[in-house]
Amino acid sequence: MHDVIIIGAGFSGLEAARQLVASHDVLVLEARSRAGGRVLTHTFANGDETDLGGQWVGPGQDRLYALAAAMGFATYPLWDKGRHVVRSGSRLKHYKGTIPALPLPVLLDLNRVLSRFEKMAAELDPAAPWTHPKAERWDRMTVADFMARSSFTRRAREMFAIGIGAVFCAEPHELSLLHALFYARSGRSLDALLSVSGGAQQDRVHGTMGGLASHVAGTLDGKIRYDAPVRSIRWSDTGVEVEAGGEVFTARRAILAIPPSQALGIAFDPPLPGNRDALWRRMPAGACIKCVAQYERPFWRERGLSGQAVGGKLSVRVTFDNTEEGKSAGLLLGFIEGDEARHWSAVRAEERRAAVLEAFAGFFGPEALSPIDYADQDWTSEPWTRGCYAAFMGPGVWTTLGHQLRQPIGPIHVAGTETAVMGYGYIEGALEAGARAADEVKAALA
Repeated sequence: MHDVIIIGAGFSGLEAARQLVASHDVLVLEARSRAGGRVLTHTFANGDETDLGGQWVGPGQDRLYALAAAMGFATYPLWDKGRHVVRSGSRLKHYKGTIPALPLPVLLDLNRVLSRFEKMAAELDPAAPWTHPKAERWDRMTVADFMARSSFTRRAREMFAIGIGAVFCAEPHELSLLHALFYARSGRSLDALLSVSGGAQQDRVHGTMGGLASHVAGTLDGKIRYDAPVRSIRWSDTGVEVEAGGEVFTARRAILAIPPSQALGIAFDPPLPGNRDALWRRMPAGACIKCVAQYERPFWRERGLSGQAVGGKLSVRVTFDNTEEGKSAGLLLGFIEGDEARHWSAVRAEERRAAVLEAFAGFFGPEALSPIDYADQDWTSEPWTRGCYAAFMGPGVWTTLGHQLRQPIGPIHVAGTETAVMGYGYIEGALEAGARAADEVKAALA
């Protein structure tokens, strides 16, 4: 019998294992043939690598910076020099900073909406957002409701919706306002979540985030079993029996370090408590396809452009210069999110590629139509994830069921970025949750 079985070798499961392996008998069960979960490294034909999953680290994400340093991985800034592009219909404008160049009435309207949102978010306790005096009221509203009540201009609502899609990979009408406010508070602020320099997209990891995950897994001395999807967990006050890959493993405690939608795919005996089942069923994953085009050189820089673009009615509404420091080939990164991701997930890969390149060309000109290589990752179709970046909550969930989010189920503890207080939805949150679950196990076994 093991002391603890950890289900999932994403960053949360890896961090829990790191915290426990020196003092406890640990077994990690991973459904995939690799570690990392929602991070994934892709190798282009020329040997260059890129992240097709989580990749960024920024101010306030101290756990992730510390982990990278401890593993010998250096960080470098995402390219943030030059002018950004905003597209409205067929018109392009250039700007600097976080807020796009917009007509003055639209800009004032958007600033008013953002300021109100940030003020509300700052009032929340991220450990217990349901305790705010206005929590029930805000939880009954969607982000779309908030937008309709807070803005006067159509274009301000459109730009705010693009920002919401970029952060949540969901549509404003799907999201509880309370959840959106909590998420922003958990990530310092909405401005921090949307920003590059000084924000959540500030830095990248040399060797890719997927490479960091693989390195961390390699330090665990063979404690991980790959290609071992967990099918059932039998649990009691004395421990757990976990069936995975045709084998049964026993332990005194277990840690679930997987997304809520994936936890629902496990047969529990006895069944999950009804409220926990209800909570997880009301936490769908966002819809995201991450797309990267590789060019002989980052040609947009020659025109004084940063590679960052926003706006339009195209398949891709947000882009970044994802060129790796020290490499000659240029990379443009774009996200397809929310309803657009659900649409393009069902389209043939060749058509999706063409649509993405058309979107890049709409921002940066016809040269973007001719990459030397291309890759994308449809996270909605990935069988052990079914969406990114993280699960979200619709109206009414936080105030009725949210207080159970981090509570153990008998001997089963819960981790994963969806249980984080700070950094929810990010690798930083995954690390926080993994460490917290490990502390719970240590206390229980003491």
